[in-house]
Amino acid sequence: MTSLKDISRVCGVSVATVSKALNDQSDIGKDTKEHIRRVAKEMGYLPNFSARALKTHRTHDIGVLFVDEAMSGLTHDYFSGVLDSFKRTAEQQGYDITFINGCRDREGRMSYLEHSRYRGFDGVVLACIDFEDPEVVELVQSDIPVVTVDYLFNDRMAVLSDNVSGMRELFQYVYRQGHRKIAYIHGADSAVTRKRLASFYHTAEELKVDIPEQYIAEAAYRDAVSTYHITNRLLDLSDPPTCILYPDDFSAFGGINAIRQRGLRIPEDISVAGYDDIPAAGILVPRLTTVRQDTERIGSVAAARLLELIERPKTTLVGSTLVPGSVVEGGTVGMVPRT
Repeated sequence: MTSLKDISRVCGVSVATVSKALNDQSDIGKDTKEHIRRVAKEMGYLPNFSARALKTHRTHDIGVLFVDEAMSGLTHDYFSGVLDSFKRTAEQQGYDITFINGCRDREGRMSYLEHSRYRGFDGVVLACIDFEDPEVVELVQSDIPVVTVDYLFNDRMAVLSDNVSGMRELFQYVYRQGHRKIAYIHGADSAVTRKRLASFYHTAEELKVDIPEQYIAEAAYRDAVSTYHITNRLLDLSDPPTCILYPDDFSAFGGINAIRQRGLRIPEDISVAGYDDIPAAGILVPRLTTVRQDTERIGSVAAARLLELIERPKTTLVGSTLVPGSVVEGGTVGMVPRT
């Protein structure tokens, strides 16, 4: 293995000069620095990771806590986009990404905090997790810098998709299309679900739209089987809705299948809308009306905020950042004639 002494001997300079060049210090000449770095690369020199961590008190490694109960893993349309953007932003700043082991059934497993300390993470991003889990709370309340995605803890950094305005704008769009019989199949209980559901009811109240209790149902996110059955129940009502909102685009596909199997047309006979704007939503014919969540910005902002906490802990203001989405006016919400 090539050492600093080997490089110094080839370059004809001191070991201290080699160290300064490789650490990009400013008290040596540019030409000397470039020459030493070129020689080091040709000789296959790699810095000692452990030694660098001891010297800088940083591992340049960020932990990712991502446990998807639906078992979709990194195929999860929304969070995969967020984490991909997070990863690219962090890597551009010289950080590596490591997933925290989320297997709860493994014998002798470490807690999330123990795992984070064992790996020496400089910080942790938490997404798609049970934020009320005691182990999660323990990690968030520790001295390790953390940023949460779509969940807000007191006095902790958070980046959130603006689910309140997203649902409000979707409801308003459907309303402008003439719909007054609007059903909502919302996701399982979570901070995101509670915000969307509250926004749904608040907007309905503002627009003086009556929402019958039987128009509201719950299905797990990304569960097209449940939404298929719930859609059939909604269509069997004596006074069925003219538009159904789904918890996410993937779940909307289950409802669309139920509608089409009855020989009904979208949007001529009934309208539907999803949430997320996954790639498949743009392939569907007609294109699915949905809310586009800005996963690129959510991920990049989350990475930037966490790196601020890691690199400038004394001057970084902890707070939350809301990232707005936008309604994609596809072809699955039709006009209802005014009577």
